Amino acid sequence: MHEALGGHFLRVAQEAAIASARTIGYGERKHSDHVAVEAMRAEMDAVPMRGRIVIGEGERDEAPMLYIGEEVGTKGPGTPEIDIAVDPLEGTNLCAMGAPDSITIIAAAPKGGLLHAPDVYLEKIVVGPRARGRISIEQPVAENLLAIAKSLDRKVRDLLIVVLDRPRHKQLIAEIRQAGARIRLIADGDLAPGIAAALSGSGVHAVMGAGGAPEGVLTAAAMRCLGGEIQGRLLPAREGDVERLAKAGFGDLKRVFRVADLAPSDDVVVCASGVTDGALLRGVRFFGGGQRTQSLLMTSRAPRTIRFVDQVHVDEGYEGSVEA
Repeated sequence: MHEALGGHFLRVAQEAAIASARTIGYGERKHSDHVAVEAMRAEMDAVPMRGRIVIGEGERDEAPMLYIGEEVGTKGPGTPEIDIAVDPLEGTNLCAMGAPDSITIIAAAPKGGLLHAPDVYLEKIVVGPRARGRISIEQPVAENLLAIAKSLDRKVRDLLIVVLDRPRHKQLIAEIRQAGARIRLIADGDLAPGIAAALSGSGVHAVMGAGGAPEGVLTAAAMRCLGGEIQGRLLPAREGDVERLAKAGFGDLKRVFRVADLAPSDDVVVCASGVTDGALLRGVRFFGGGQRTQSLLMTSRAPRTIRFVDQVHVDEGYEGSVEA
């Protein structure tokens, strides 16, 4: 994938973050998501590519923009064909309530490089590079925690595991506590903690539990860049899910999906920007004549690069001082 596209995708994530940050604390999650989608869509059409949304806001009849199958980019002659996975506002409730860890995120790969995942739950475990190859979603929770601890040269009691605070995780939470690990229960948005689990010094050692399969693809794309690991199994929860999965070719519910299944390309670009302050990224900060953003831009193609980008965006015509 053309190296210059990374800068364009950075701008896409930043513009969505700035737009949604203007709605922080208003308590209107749908509005927060709407402005993020609009900003991301408008900026994406300036990217020199023939892009196709494979993970987005839903099917065409469910979403007016960034729907699955939508074509984006300039679509000019000779531009590359790119598959796009987006979450214009990961943690809509977090943004609406002014809570931590809301981000915008986009992942891109050459055509066919990202799985068009069904909109069901994915029971998953996400770990960093040192624990890669040592865990298995098919083994007991306690065994995985011990393997993670050994890989990090720690005790199980030193681990911090992030889990979505949902009734479906009651048994998982009990098993983690019984094994002796610490838990951070979060209200929404396990994408940012998943990325944090693969970054040394973040304080997050693993993410466990069931979240959206589309978000699992975005996590897998990040793991491509960071060297971490995600394993997951599709988990039907709604009436008709089993039949719908079988029809889409996902009938084997015991199949374990790994990074190579969810993000098959080894040429991936991922960009995330903070909306509200979190463990991964600082949120958008406003000053009199502009905004300051913090973003994470990652590429998987050798040489792999992981860049934290702290950027000031000065409004047109502003001539005052820029805050540090």
